[in-house]
Amino acid sequence: MSDDARAKFEDKERKKAEIRQRLEAQMKSTKKKGFMTPERKKRLRQLLRRKAADEVKRQQELKEKERLKVIGERTGTPKAAADANEATLMAICKEYYNRIYRLNEDKWDLELVTCIKEYEINDLQSRVNDMRGKFIIPPLKKVSKYQTQLEKMRQWTYKLAKMDLKGGLKPVKKEIDLGGTDAAKK
Repeated sequence: MSDDARAKFEDKERKKAEIRQRLEAQMKSTKKKGFMTPERKKRLRQLLRRKAADEVKRQQELKEKERLKVIGERTGTPKAAADANEATLMAICKEYYNRIYRLNEDKWDLELVTCIKEYEINDLQSRVNDMRGKFIIPPLKKVSKYQTQLEKMRQWTYKLAKMDLKGGLKPVKKEIDLGGTDAAKK
């Protein structure tokens, strides 16, 4: 029986393999090769990467040229101080001093403008949040339980000391006889 079962199993496996081969052959014959084969996709990706790298390099060069141009405008042309006399050196120093003074003035003005703008932005953001109903929860301070308990006890003892305990009692009239008048009546 084991030989018979083994033969059936091998027969099933052989039929499966035949069907699989037939289906693969059918798929190969009907399958159209598309325009974008894996090789073409790979080459296209490589070309795109190269083009992007060239574009990035070109933009960096443009930024560097712009940066050098701006630096040249701001610093000006260098002065020839090597073979100058004392009067020309004084004039060059005064010119540099005046330039530095103007730049510092501009710097302070720009800092003031940026501070004002930042304040306005924060104010507008808070107004928008108020209108939307979104409120920023402020960070809470950590307070130890022991400290709050001590504070409550202090307040309680302060209240007790402040209270008028005798004032809350009812007045009671006591009649005290001092002479034994009750014994004489009996």
